[in-house]
Amino acid sequence: MKLALPHAAATLQAGAILAQHVTPGMVITLEGDLGAGKTTLVRGLLRAAGVEGPIKSPTYDLVEHYPLSSIYFYHIDLYRFTNADDWENTGLSECFRDDSVCLVEWPSRAAGLLPVPDLALTLEWPGGDTGRLLHARAQGAAGERCRAALIDALPQG
Repeated sequence: MKLALPHAAATLQAGAILAQHVTPGMVITLEGDLGAGKTTLVRGLLRAAGVEGPIKSPTYDLVEHYPLSSIYFYHIDLYRFTNADDWENTGLSECFRDDSVCLVEWPSRAAGLLPVPDLALTLEWPGGDTGRLLHARAQGAAGERCRAALIDALPQG
């Protein structure tokens, strides 16, 4: 099922919807071309979760860390990875804990070394004025809860 995100505000809203349903220990992956809205969706999630201040793309730093009370959010961007050795050399595997939510852009660049995601999101931008399309696949109860919330709140595309 494809969900419509007609403008950037709708992409932020999708993130805010997810913020209400994520739980510690979750892994959410985000795929899509450059400019598809991955970081915008994460920004909406983090803002709704209570993060104040700048929320930037972690493309150059690989990971941005946002501690909020008893939960840690890790926004990870694997765009610059070129092979599986990059994963092994970064120590990013330490981010995947029971008290964290990991939001991973470009997960395919980790060559299957990531944990199975609870929710796999793909953002598609067909171009023109139609906005973006969001595909959501869930694995397990936590991911399905998030997927169902998106389906309930967003129009089909």
